[in-house]
Amino acid sequence: NSSDLSSSSFILASIPGLEAAHFWMAIPLCSIYIVAVAGNCAVLFIVKTEPSLHTPMYFFLCMLAAIDLALSTSTVPRVLSFYWFNTKEISFGACLLQMFLIHSLSAIESTVLLAMAVDRYVAICHPLRHSAILTNALTVKIGLAAMARGVIFFLPLPLLLLPLPFCNSRVLSHSFCLHQDVMNLACANTTPSVVYGLTAILLVMGLDALLICISYALILRAVLQLASWKERLRAFSTCIAHIGVVLAFYVPLIGLSVVHRFGRGLAPLVLVAMGDVYILVPAVLNPIIYGVRTKQIQRRILSLIHIYKCRTSQ
Repeated sequence: NSSDLSSSSFILASIPGLEAAHFWMAIPLCSIYIVAVAGNCAVLFIVKTEPSLHTPMYFFLCMLAAIDLALSTSTVPRVLSFYWFNTKEISFGACLLQMFLIHSLSAIESTVLLAMAVDRYVAICHPLRHSAILTNALTVKIGLAAMARGVIFFLPLPLLLLPLPFCNSRVLSHSFCLHQDVMNLACANTTPSVVYGLTAILLVMGLDALLICISYALILRAVLQLASWKERLRAFSTCIAHIGVVLAFYVPLIGLSVVHRFGRGLAPLVLVAMGDVYILVPAVLNPIIYGVRTKQIQRRILSLIHIYKCRTSQ
């Protein structure tokens, strides 16, 4: 019956007609995951061992790296298990836990991106007060507040789904669990879950995106007031990496939301691909973007490569 089903399992989405290719499709997915793990671990190690990077901006970058590691690790190994070992079923409890981790970690990342935008605003608009305003202690408090915000806002999502009966199809639209995907399989009134999910997203990701835009509007106004174009370009270039990271996070998020709400007739391949992009693209691009834009990180990476070559040549 429906109550038994809600406590059993869901079926992860496969791509019709491509089941035989799952093994080969998992290889590039695994490679991207390894790159994401290696890149984010490198960021954490470099910032930890490089005293010149012990500033709020790079502490926020470490938070992003840790979030991306947790987010990708909470989903990709399970997807690889599905592709390589055909473990299609995921238990109801594991699905709700995975769903909570995905949404809460995304909310935490959104909050950290907002904090980084404020950091850039203070650095450009109030440079003499930057170190006094954004201290390391305040950075830690912001990180803890971001974690609390993500948990408080998105913990009710699995709790609202927990009592619902699931008596229709158990097949998900993705190879992992998302709130709207699971909610659509319930055979009961899901209005409270719909309303709360939309409210939580608007109050967290929507509000963060709005405040980030306001921050950059103020930054742009301050930059345009500088005397020369050279000074303007130098000031705004400090924001390029953060803008890239913001786009890498919000574009897949918005794309996946649009696909869920308006793309019911799309091919399953599109849904699965959009889900994988949402999980992996920020985790892969964030360390690359900051690695390219930060000379200290570049120098540290080159020195580590040099040390490795010296040791292997001996």
